[in-house]
Amino acid sequence: MKKYLFLSIAFSFLAVASCQQKTDPEKEMKALAEANLEVWNKGNLSLFDEILSPEIVLHHNDSGEIIGIEAYKEWVSSTRTGLPDFYVTFDEIIIKGESLVVRWTASGTNTGPFIGLPPTGKKVNFSGTMITHVVDGKAIESWQYYDSAGMLTQLGYTISPPEQ
Repeated sequence: MKKYLFLSIAFSFLAVASCQQKTDPEKEMKALAEANLEVWNKGNLSLFDEILSPEIVLHHNDSGEIIGIEAYKEWVSSTRTGLPDFYVTFDEIIIKGESLVVRWTASGTNTGPFIGLPPTGKKVNFSGTMITHVVDGKAIESWQYYDSAGMLTQLGYTISPPEQ
């Protein structure tokens, strides 16, 4: 009887220790989002190696698909070249299972070439949403949508209907 009691107690301790060692998925997802924020706000591109899967695919409403970590880094570098003071804040974070949804607001001053256009010197402030699928702690696929027409208007561009 003592033997079974001892085993029962041992299993209880193991179960408690196991629970304490388990990671908090929500905390991990928030840490991934915060690391992404540091990349955008500080240009720390090396963090992408830690938070992005090598097979990352970003479906973007302006840039089409961005595939792979190096392409992702080039996209961020290009944005930060066009808007050197680029800064993002998170307005809302929603975590559900392996999905991370972030509603964000970004701002910056266009002092360099940006999305293939010459610098205007104007400030922009725009919002968007990114939905990211995470597997084994790394982002593997994302969908990003933002108000690109509003951003271009703030830069001084006009949208004209096509010539007929």
